[in-house]
Amino acid sequence: MRQQCTVTTVAFEDEAVADFFDRQVDRGLRPQQFARIWLHTHPGDCPLPSLTDERTFERVFGKADWAVMFILACGGQTYARLSFNIGPGGAMAIPSCVDYGRPFAGSNMAAWADEYQANVIPEPVMPRSLPESWNDAVGLEPFADQQGRWPDDFAGQIDHDHDFERFL
Repeated sequence: MRQQCTVTTVAFEDEAVADFFDRQVDRGLRPQQFARIWLHTHPGDCPLPSLTDERTFERVFGKADWAVMFILACGGQTYARLSFNIGPGGAMAIPSCVDYGRPFAGSNMAAWADEYQANVIPEPVMPRSLPESWNDAVGLEPFADQQGRWPDDFAGQIDHDHDFERFL
């Protein structure tokens, strides 16, 4: 599907998603047969779902009677989980791995590479300069001259029975 990507994000084009669903329905498939498995990659070596992954999975697949999340990390590590939302609901880890050494009947690397080039659009990265100092980076430079030293005996000045506002 046509999409814009960064190393850590993806945004599918709405029209591409709709076209994909239309093509599958035209082939005689129901969404239960083609819209239940979410496969994606992680740029590092950790395949565990991020908070964003969990929220996306819940938002997109939370009403489906079952769905699978599969993550392939950069180093080849994998994560897979089957979630089901019928009856009492639940989830279970699925043992998984990727075998890169075996071609299979449906594999066509040349066609895959062409499809990837046509549909995965890197999001433009805006060049930015590094800040001169930490204060510049967080916008504190105008307040730098108002920042006094911490008192030498700061720890001894804390009154645990009162709030800390006078130290902030």
